[in-house]
Amino acid sequence: MRLTATILSRAPAVVLLAACTAAAAQSNFTGLARNVDGDSLYVGDKEVRLFGIDAPEWSQTCQRGGQNWACGHEAAGQLARLVTGKQVRCVAADTDKYGRTEARCSVGNVDINRAMVSSGYAVAYRHYSLAYASAEQSARANKRGLWAGTFEMPSEYRHEDKAVVEQPVRERAIEKPVVMRVRSKPQPSGDCRIKANQGRHGRIYHVPGQRYYNQTVAEQIFCTEREARAAGYRRAKV
Repeated sequence: MRLTATILSRAPAVVLLAACTAAAAQSNFTGLARNVDGDSLYVGDKEVRLFGIDAPEWSQTCQRGGQNWACGHEAAGQLARLVTGKQVRCVAADTDKYGRTEARCSVGNVDINRAMVSSGYAVAYRHYSLAYASAEQSARANKRGLWAGTFEMPSEYRHEDKAVVEQPVRERAIEKPVVMRVRSKPQPSGDCRIKANQGRHGRIYHVPGQRYYNQTVAEQIFCTEREARAAGYRRAKV
């Protein structure tokens, strides 16, 4: 009886240890990586958002030396150079609204999140963390990446990225409508008619003839499915 009681008294501790071990295994993961854009990637089959940083959107442009440049593409290329085809180790921090794991990731001794900010191709996402504020200050002081010119913060760009509408403000005593104009969404044209956007199901693209093609509001337009997949989108199931 005494032996049985001892075993039973230890059982909760054993269960707790097993649970903690399982949780640690879930929060730490490693895999062969490929990037999606400047701040998200796949590690194995897990979609990951780099925690505490924010990179320009794929379609975003910035200004440098009086000229526009494709800072969104450049940021994606910078992350690709850091991770593509390499074993990446990540520590999960949270889950975002799209179901992606937010994580701090590294290749060998290189902190990927910090490297993106210190190179100037991403900014510290202060709304969530101040961990990379010093890296941003260094990039800014040395005019690296985005800081070599002028740019719109990615979070502001996403917020303003709305369809062009002409909205008359109807108030008494206003004779003429006040027209509000905001940034336009890309529109299909010619052979480039694949609509892509990001929602709660992830990054999806629709081709003409699919069930929801006409009602889909595109965030990006592609000419071929290969281009859409290369940008990290997958084909809609219906």
